[in-house]
Amino acid sequence: MKKNKIKKGVLSGYSFLIYLFLYAPIIILIAYSFNDSKVNAVWKGFTLKWYGVLSQDIDILTALKNSLVVAFFSTVISTFVGTLAAVGMYKYKFKGKTVLDGLLYVPIIIPEIVMGISLLVFFSEAKVSLGIITLILAHVTFSISYVVVVIRAKLNGFDKSLEDAAMDLYANEFQTFSKVTLPIIAPAVAAGALMALTLSLDDVIISFFVSGPSYETLPLKIYSMVRVGVTPEINALSTVMIVITLSFAIISEIMQLKYRKD
Repeated sequence: MKKNKIKKGVLSGYSFLIYLFLYAPIIILIAYSFNDSKVNAVWKGFTLKWYGVLSQDIDILTALKNSLVVAFFSTVISTFVGTLAAVGMYKYKFKGKTVLDGLLYVPIIIPEIVMGISLLVFFSEAKVSLGIITLILAHVTFSISYVVVVIRAKLNGFDKSLEDAAMDLYANEFQTFSKVTLPIIAPAVAAGALMALTLSLDDVIISFFVSGPSYETLPLKIYSMVRVGVTPEINALSTVMIVITLSFAIISEIMQLKYRKD
């Protein structure tokens, strides 16, 4: 009994250290976003002025708007296409399915710099001007695979007899999908959409190659600012992004809990 308590205490302490290692930098970043000093190494007192400076920085606000526009359209497209692809590959058998299934994992495992260069070459050969269109297409390209993987994981435990029962009650294929299949896989669709949104908002390397000189996203703007030194304004911006990301995660969790209760 005593040995079990010791083991439990050691495991708890080890887990605490792991979480501390993971989250301590984030906590420090948030804390220094309220620092009155321009130097992060020195704490001079509590202030909200850096959030005021952030709200008046036109370049950052423009980059944020660009990122949100690209993330919105790439998330909608990748979620729609990824959902249909996952359901289609799960329900139907066709020639080349195994090869196509393997190709879906290429955007996940391939280095981002390789993908960024390949997309740049493709757009150059296709004579497509770099900008918002190329950014959206690039983000859709690497987001679809994640959406498909998440939804297919949900479909692996799907009970096909539910669809058969709906068909027996004279529901057509569209009605069966919209009223039976889609509500069941809805949490996975939401999870895939949130993953696609997060990946789009967070991407730097691929966006660097396909954005062009006239269209700058928020991660690229932050990267250019960090190269000359981290300022409290960047800490404030990072804190805002963390809050937004956590809000999406909490909303998703609430939706899933509500769906399970219903």
